[in-house]
Amino acid sequence: MFNTLPAADRYAILKNEMEALTKQLDAVKAEIKATGLEIIEGNTATVVVSLSERASFDAKVVKTFLTEAQVSACTKLSLVETLRVKPVLKMAAE
Repeated sequence: MFNTLPAADRYAILKNEMEALTKQLDAVKAEIKATGLEIIEGNTATVVVSLSERASFDAKVVKTFLTEAQVSACTKLSLVETLRVKPVLKMAAE
């Protein structure tokens, strides 16, 4: 029956379910991190908690050091497709 719904409706339903699951997953992540343990053993899985350092590139700062042409030469453009969900407001029957 789910596949008989319009694609927009199926997408919205699944997106809402994923958002709810993401909240649950974030809560479990926080619970795991709060243990302070590096390895958490379960019945069906083992979770390893690790810490790493990430270096970020601050484009705004770099632009103050480079010319516009240099920034342009280092810029890579790509297309991004975005799906947004908006509820359909049905007009009340008169």
